[in-house]
Amino acid sequence: QEQVVESGGGLVQPGGSLRLSCALSGFTFTYYAIGWFRQAPGKAREGISYISTPDGTPSYTDSSYADSVKGRFTISRDAAKNTVYLQMNSLKPEDTAVYYCAAASDHSDNYLQLVAYDYWGQGTQVTVSS
Repeated sequence: QEQVVESGGGLVQPGGSLRLSCALSGFTFTYYAIGWFRQAPGKAREGISYISTPDGTPSYTDSSYADSVKGRFTISRDAAKNTVYLQMNSLKPEDTAVYYCAAASDHSDNYLQLVAYDYWGQGTQVTVSS
């Protein structure tokens, strides 16, 4: 059974860093993309980054970021561990949210959209506060 499990959230001061992990297991097919989303209290869930394969092979060469995190967040993948990371630097109070990882089983024209994904983790809380 496919599982997506996030970890690494916590409390950090403004300007600090955190690294989130997304461990994937049970997948018997090549997922097209792994995306990171976040949802702040009272707000809609938003896509912030993804890593994807352009052709359905496990060669995840494409990545993208939302403008709100570009230059501060970096997505990466460890194939041996089947884990995707989100390195978050220069954190701001407005980055406070529950962060979710998701896997897409099919091609999409926009992997920053929720509808592109069909396997979701349970989320991990990130709080940026002094």
